[in-house]
Amino acid sequence: MMSQTDSTSSSEIRVVRGKFDSLSLYEVTDNELEILEKGSPSSIYLNFAILLLSAGISFLINLLSVNIQSIKTFTVFVVFTVIGILGGIILLVIWYRQRQSMSDIIRKIKQRIPSSEISKEQNSESEG
Repeated sequence: MMSQTDSTSSSEIRVVRGKFDSLSLYEVTDNELEILEKGSPSSIYLNFAILLLSAGISFLINLLSVNIQSIKTFTVFVVFTVIGILGGIILLVIWYRQRQSMSDIIRKIKQRIPSSEISKEQNSESEG
């Protein structure tokens, strides 16, 4: 009786592999992998900070350049200006304090293999 693996063995893919002198494998945690995949988790703060600052500055320019007759309209523009600028500055500060750049994560991962091990491997490659 022929098993399933015997019937599919004729359709196996041939793999051609080149030889490496050395290969460094770095262990990565789930959290680090997720951060690398999604980008910095605090980047959404930066996006909303830019949005609010742009809107706040736009309303401020409008307040300074246009003579608004209606007190209700003027009040709405002032509220949007204050919310936009203050909210943008607050989110910008939160982003700055919580940012974790990709290079920091990559540097942390690379430091798991001591540089002496990497230089020893490179020296042995150049001698051989």
